[in-house]
Amino acid sequence: MIKDLSALTVSENATLLQTIEAINAGAKQIALVVDESQKLLGTVTDGDVRRGLLRGLALDASVLEVMNKQPHVASPDEDPQEVMAREFSKSIHQLPVIDEHGKLVGLLTDQDMLVAAEISTPVVLMAGGKGVRLYPLTKDVPKPMLKIGDQPILEIILRKLHAQGFRNIFISVNYLADVIREHIKDGAWLGLKVTYLEETQPLGTAGALAQMAGKIGEPFIVMNSDLLTNCDLRQVIKFHKKQGAKATLGVREYSFQVPYGVVNIDGNEVESISEKPIHRSMVSAGIYALDPWALDLIPKNEFCDMPTLLDSVKSHGQKVVAFPIHESWLDIGRHDDLNEARNNLDHWLNF
Repeated sequence: MIKDLSALTVSENATLLQTIEAINAGAKQIALVVDESQKLLGTVTDGDVRRGLLRGLALDASVLEVMNKQPHVASPDEDPQEVMAREFSKSIHQLPVIDEHGKLVGLLTDQDMLVAAEISTPVVLMAGGKGVRLYPLTKDVPKPMLKIGDQPILEIILRKLHAQGFRNIFISVNYLADVIREHIKDGAWLGLKVTYLEETQPLGTAGALAQMAGKIGEPFIVMNSDLLTNCDLRQVIKFHKKQGAKATLGVREYSFQVPYGVVNIDGNEVESISEKPIHRSMVSAGIYALDPWALDLIPKNEFCDMPTLLDSVKSHGQKVVAFPIHESWLDIGRHDDLNEARNNLDHWLNF
């Protein structure tokens, strides 16, 4: 049982953003809402957060908008193994422990008792790009092989996938492909089976997937190999299947503040003035789930990016859905991004 819950708890006055930060800091996919006396008021899982974001809630919304006010709980007197075995059968993976006064005293989690089961879901890592924005570092080293600490980005991603139970990995390669193959090999040393998708020319973020048409029989994950995230990709594929979609796009909120007062005018009449407004948009996170059906839409040996493929899926009358990713996420596209990753080794090297 986890007893130090300081990183996991938030007050009833917390915002959605503060709750997300607690979920990420605690790394248990849950935040616990308490009052001043540490009495448990409710829980917020990463799924609760995602549903709130899909409803259009902003990050400054109250935690009460997404909180489960009647969570399952356990008593300190119960046997942890028996409790988690019972609750796991109900798809409950985290269980607050409260005393007779309702005060929070601990947290039980299946992550402390179970090893991630192996799953057959394939994962495709797109590693063929040149990484021009990171030149000259990428002159002789492909971007996925740049090191964070003593491990290449790609190896970190592969180790995280293994920790989540994935075993069947495809890597699309083009630029300096031999550097990747020489290090990763067949993946056996990482406990994985790695197959390479060879690009004789740059094919975009989706073009290499055409090679998999007719060779794969279940929904699969596609992920850029230049990003680090603590998102559990099992949740992405679970969401994809539940939604009955042909394609799922991982998204993140991106916000920026206009440094001036924005004036809305009609002709020469001022209608309103907003002082330094914050604009929020959902952007692609470089993580996707696809059904094998979608592979037949990709032209062979031709350039095709992921937005084009998703548009094609929609034009065929099929469902494309968004999966909000609130977990830690870093796209290593610039020197500043690489430095940020290297300055936070403990955060990213957590498997």
